[in-house]
Amino acid sequence: KAENLIKLGWDTGDWVCLQNCHLATSWMGRLEALQESQDPGKINEDYRLWLTSMPTSTFPVPVLQSGIKITNEPPKGLRANLNRQFADMTEDAYECCVARPREFKKLVFGLAFFHAVILERRKFGPIGWNIPYE
Repeated sequence: KAENLIKLGWDTGDWVCLQNCHLATSWMGRLEALQESQDPGKINEDYRLWLTSMPTSTFPVPVLQSGIKITNEPPKGLRANLNRQFADMTEDAYECCVARPREFKKLVFGLAFFHAVILERRKFGPIGWNIPYE
């Protein structure tokens, strides 16, 4: 199905997004062959292929080399993470609760802080959660 969508995109100029490519390791060879078989003269100039993936060694190097790579990583540290979360929130969204604004703001901050802690602890893997403190 993905191959058919790619070929359809070549003809129509549609954008195609293949998500979680790291989970389709058996198909990566076929994706590489598709990329190498492209004839730029026959492909619509509006066509774009977006691929999402976690870092993996099975991703074909020629596919990586022929594209533009974009990464999205969470900010480092609790303060940076909280700043990013509140920068993404509009003032209207923060002030939307008129019935109990104080409680709502405390709830939003608590949830944002919890999310920031989760993101920070994630980098330690299982050690971040399973080792008891003394």
